[in-house]
Amino acid sequence: MIACQSIGFLLTADLPWCVCLPSADKPPFYPLNKLCKFCDVDLSSCSGTGSCTSNCSITAICDFFNEVCVAIWRKNETGFSIETLCHNPALPLYGVMLDDYNSSTCLMKERNTTGGMALVCSCKDDECNDELQFAPLWEPTPEDPLKFVILVSLLPLLLMVVVVVGMFCWYRTYRQRQLSQEWESSIKKRKPMAGGLDCSDACAIMMDDDRSDSSSTLANNLNHNTEPLPIELDLLVGKGRFAQVYKAKLNQTTSDQFETVAVKIFPYEEYASWKNEKDIFSNTDLRHENILHFLTAEERKVEKQYWLITAFHPRGNLQEYLTRHVISWEELQGLSSSLARGVAHLHSDRLPCGRPKVPIVHRDLKSSNILVKNDLTCCVCDFGLGLCLDSSLSVDDLANSGQVGTARYMAPEVLEARLNLENIESFKQTDIYSMALVLWEMTSRCEAIGEVKDYEPAYGSKVREHPCVESMKDNVLRDRSRPEIADSWLTHQGVAVICATIKECWDHDPEARLTAHCVAERLLELEDEPDKLSSRSSSAEKGDGSAALLQSSSATIKLP
Repeated sequence: MIACQSIGFLLTADLPWCVCLPSADKPPFYPLNKLCKFCDVDLSSCSGTGSCTSNCSITAICDFFNEVCVAIWRKNETGFSIETLCHNPALPLYGVMLDDYNSSTCLMKERNTTGGMALVCSCKDDECNDELQFAPLWEPTPEDPLKFVILVSLLPLLLMVVVVVGMFCWYRTYRQRQLSQEWESSIKKRKPMAGGLDCSDACAIMMDDDRSDSSSTLANNLNHNTEPLPIELDLLVGKGRFAQVYKAKLNQTTSDQFETVAVKIFPYEEYASWKNEKDIFSNTDLRHENILHFLTAEERKVEKQYWLITAFHPRGNLQEYLTRHVISWEELQGLSSSLARGVAHLHSDRLPCGRPKVPIVHRDLKSSNILVKNDLTCCVCDFGLGLCLDSSLSVDDLANSGQVGTARYMAPEVLEARLNLENIESFKQTDIYSMALVLWEMTSRCEAIGEVKDYEPAYGSKVREHPCVESMKDNVLRDRSRPEIADSWLTHQGVAVICATIKECWDHDPEARLTAHCVAERLLELEDEPDKLSSRSSSAEKGDGSAALLQSSSATIKLP
């Protein structure tokens, strides 16, 4: 029998804990959850060999007693990254099961995760995921004369391999030229295929008036032979964690004529990201003027790369455009309305004709994943983290989809890992929160608000340039903070309606947020009432009238 007495209170975020003393004949036993390093994905100085520390400054108490400490190290184009966290070993982590968590040291092992190849370790001691142990590199000993003789003897074989590779490259070049000649000679004879378009058809419909923006009429898919398309990479225009984007030339004949396209190149290790984005783009129901138009996907085995070929938009992404330009009220209307229409089409479960459609959630909406077209409208791109909300998905399938996205744009329920998996609408509501932050970024660069400051992403200087999940929790969950909407913004009636819409979209309660369709209809109402909502009040009398007008307009617009 253990006699307990209260000796104090230990305050946590939720409830006080009463600490009890056992009787003198038995030692005290107070089970505590693990203490683990807990940082979001961040740059790492670890080179993948020997031992090093995670450099994570955050130590967290795991939520559950059976969780262990985990570290994940990845290599990408820009360098190395490390992620430290707590995890229940009975559940999969990024598609793999932990099998070494009973160890007291964190020994990194190569694992094929859903995000590509990575080195993963798990261990049971407190903060054991701070000290990372990598397998040592094998270092040859050039002093050994026998090895030198072997290398010299292999030289003829190496030369033969070079010759074979050279002949193969020559054959590929010759074959592509031959293919181009076949296309040119058969243009007049060939009819469009029922399942798609051939290369000449695609090039013809890609042409724009200024030959610089192929998005307006680009086909959603391209049927071509097993041979790769005759594409010449031109300029690197974007670089992300999983892929690089190039401006490229798609040759349509043997002449010097070409069309400009964008090529997103994934390395062989990022097959899962490429396949997910390819599968979403391949859905013909995705076709919409405010969704990036897709040509085709290719597996380039020789280069050990995976390609996605899409329309090219020379104005770049929205973040770059807002950094370089202050926009007018009319431009704000066009950009915001087109973004809402694109997201509404993604989320819709029916096409305009009434035919059923599988809803899609983006899960990484941000200004750098939105392109600006030549007509100053938006189109949504980068579906590497997208998820088709198929009715056949179970709660377990949705749970295994993970906590994904960019920390700065994560909704409160995503940061807190408390998504309602019983309702697929909860996934759409996270997109709405992210879209609200993008709408705020647009509005902050509109001349109609008065004094326009330099571009800042949502939450600006409140967090560091690449904030982790923990720092965003402090701002979004603990402080209930949101980007500032100055009073001066509300003196313009149209901007005031947009600001009211933004506030409803980033509400802390997901159920209280507007749908993308409602936002699209509300912004369409703004375009239909330019005379009422285009003027800025300049006096108290005018201010009173404007307030009444805003109330009247909002009542009309909130009907959806």
